[in-house]
Amino acid sequence: MNEPRAGFAKRLVVRFLLIAAVALGLPVALSGTAGADPSADAWAKLRMCESTNRYTVNTGNGYYGAYQFDLPTWHSVGGAGRPDQATRAEQDNRALYLYRMRGWQPWECAGMLGLSNDRDARSKVKPSYSESAYISGGGATPAKPAKPIKPTWPGVVYAYGDCAPELRTFQLRMNAFGYGFEGTGCYYDKTRRAVLDLQRANGINDSGRLGPKTWNAAWNGKAPR
Repeated sequence: MNEPRAGFAKRLVVRFLLIAAVALGLPVALSGTAGADPSADAWAKLRMCESTNRYTVNTGNGYYGAYQFDLPTWHSVGGAGRPDQATRAEQDNRALYLYRMRGWQPWECAGMLGLSNDRDARSKVKPSYSESAYISGGGATPAKPAKPIKPTWPGVVYAYGDCAPELRTFQLRMNAFGYGFEGTGCYYDKTRRAVLDLQRANGINDSGRLGPKTWNAAWNGKAPR
């Protein structure tokens, strides 16, 4: 059957625009589905930095679960209740949805780990549970803990009274040794005790200042307890 002239003309226009866009190097969206997401390894690094890979963590600082959602952000991607009370599969799915809405921007640790957005960042495509299942296996059985990934040394020596996002990362790392930090990011008595314990366990001058050797020991040194 011959195609109506109007339909044929429309197809020619569409083809012309696509060819022109490609020739000019412009992005062309061919479908409404996502095509690439961060690797499971990238998610594991993020979880280790944010929560030491603990899906049920609730330290009372207003951030919950493996991806340290606050409640407004959790609810903005369709989460119900609190993140730390949700299943691993649910937290993984909401984290992927947040990534597709805003890229790595919501997570401070992503910048510290050098994670970069791919073409699905901010695609706005809501993921199915099957799409997010790869992140940590998606089941109810706890995943094997990921090997701790040491974030890049921030280049600042921290001392009593300092507050910084990097101090929060250090505090959350020290929770792996049973310190129970809330992740305030502020260096006071409890942080100083952890720093001194770590320095003494690793033969570092116990100055109480969080410098590069102590930072490295938190991930690669001897346990302070």
